[in-house]
Amino acid sequence: MAEGSGTKDDPWRLTTAPGTSAYTMYRDDDADPPALVCQVGSTTLKYHLSAIDDLAGWLREQADWVALGAADEQKAAQDGTVEAWGRSADNPVGGWYGLRKGYRGRFGMYLPPLLEALGLVELTHDARNNRVRSI
Repeated sequence: MAEGSGTKDDPWRLTTAPGTSAYTMYRDDDADPPALVCQVGSTTLKYHLSAIDDLAGWLREQADWVALGAADEQKAAQDGTVEAWGRSADNPVGGWYGLRKGYRGRFGMYLPPLLEALGLVELTHDARNNRVRSI
């Protein structure tokens, strides 16, 4: 279960799938558009808040393990991965879930651990090449 309630004052406290980096996330319902704010050290990333439900729904449709494929915005995402879906013109937002130009990537790194903490998915925790699936 997630530590924290997902508010700015009590953010979810998470670690990446390999367990190597800690970060926090919280809901900002008042942002336009509503956002998930991800704080990694001194870096702030923002994603559409709808990413939680949208990614969980897409993973249910896949009905199998999906590679995370995390990549920075400037790097291409591997086809068929969570990262590629988070940038695809075919997803519900019609492109990037990331909201902050220059920091729109890493969707595949930071969203799956949140979905796992919320009880929506199962996530592997290997040193690399982690995967996620709906439960």
